[in-house]
Amino acid sequence: MSEDAPRVLIGTSGYSFRDWVGPFYPKGTKSGDFLRYYATRFDTVEVNATHYAIPHPRVIAEMEKKTPPGFHFTVKLNKEMTHGRSHDPALYHQFLDVLEPLKAAGKYDGLLAQFPWGFRYNADSVRHLLAVRDALPGEPLYVEFRNDSWLRPGLEPWLREQGLSYVSVDEPRLRGLIPPVTMVTGKDAYVRLHGRNAQNWYGSRGDRYDYDYSESELREWLKKIGDLADQARRTYLFFNNCHAGQAARNAKLMQELMRQQKLGGA
Repeated sequence: MSEDAPRVLIGTSGYSFRDWVGPFYPKGTKSGDFLRYYATRFDTVEVNATHYAIPHPRVIAEMEKKTPPGFHFTVKLNKEMTHGRSHDPALYHQFLDVLEPLKAAGKYDGLLAQFPWGFRYNADSVRHLLAVRDALPGEPLYVEFRNDSWLRPGLEPWLREQGLSYVSVDEPRLRGLIPPVTMVTGKDAYVRLHGRNAQNWYGSRGDRYDYDYSESELREWLKKIGDLADQARRTYLFFNNCHAGQAARNAKLMQELMRQQKLGGA
């Protein structure tokens, strides 16, 4: 990881969305050119495809080639690790192999472990979380909880002791969900903005991530981001409201707000 990167890195959770053609990608852009264009606007991305299936390393190698020097990737853990609670060593070895092209290019910044709402705080969940940590020795590991049962006294020092970085989130203010608290438990801070679509969050009537942040809503995060940046080596800020290009639009707006505040965004 380059030490001279900006203090705050802003990007989106994934980039390969056909409904971004027009709203973000120029009309006529082919899917094979999405990342190359994306990298002209942002300098970091979350690789989310790995959550659904583990690709061959050559797929990741091709992604790396489409980005310039100094670009930053974080990679989402496969759902069998976070949702399926697998401890299969072969699964973790296969996943680590996929990271090699990014590591070789100096563009790898760590792993995102996003656990579902059903991953409540209890002895079994703690054991699984520590097993995931042990299965990925030495890897920067950012942990996102969805269930507020994890917000217990002592969480911050415990995560720090285990080598786990807390992921701060913005999501609907619904009972049981994690509120927008922030903490730094590793070298770097990490924030994910999911949108505030409370109506569709638990239902099947639409995309829970279909949400367009207003400027005033993004401004709510400016002081928090500034505080995180003062504590961390680097702060990652990813927009996951990916419906119809809203994540990219909001990320660009946040870049401008950060520039105005001189908070070191890029």
